[in-house]
Amino acid sequence: MKVFASPAELAESVGAEIGASDWLVIGQDRIDQFAEATGDHQWIHVDEVRAKDGPFGSTIAHGFLTLSLLPALLAEVYRVEGVRMGINYGLNRVRFINPVRVGSSVRAVMTVAEVDQQADYVQVTAKAVVEIQGVEKPAAVAETVSRFYL
Repeated sequence: MKVFASPAELAESVGAEIGASDWLVIGQDRIDQFAEATGDHQWIHVDEVRAKDGPFGSTIAHGFLTLSLLPALLAEVYRVEGVRMGINYGLNRVRFINPVRVGSSVRAVMTVAEVDQQADYVQVTAKAVVEIQGVEKPAAVAETVSRFYL
């Protein structure tokens, strides 16, 4: 984990890849729990028998499940000290490039794109790439926006 002593130190990292999270295994239990929480029970996610004969050869994680893991994964990548709190402010761009098959491991790799200092907060825009272990194309690419309040 990269620890920045201040928002100013984080600003010095614009354009730099600052690290990667640990690998996280995406099991069927997690997929089923996400389906239950969101009401998205499409068979490619939850029907293991049918999905074996489907386009991916197994069940796959919901794209939004992959996206929802970003806050936890990025919390393993970096921390900014000297702030009261941080929030997820939103996303500018998201693409689901490659399906995450059940049993795969994913991680997030982060590059700082922009740091915008305001009077009472610092807004950080970052590129997050969700990689699948052993697969060339990533699962997702997202531009995340976070705010750290001073």
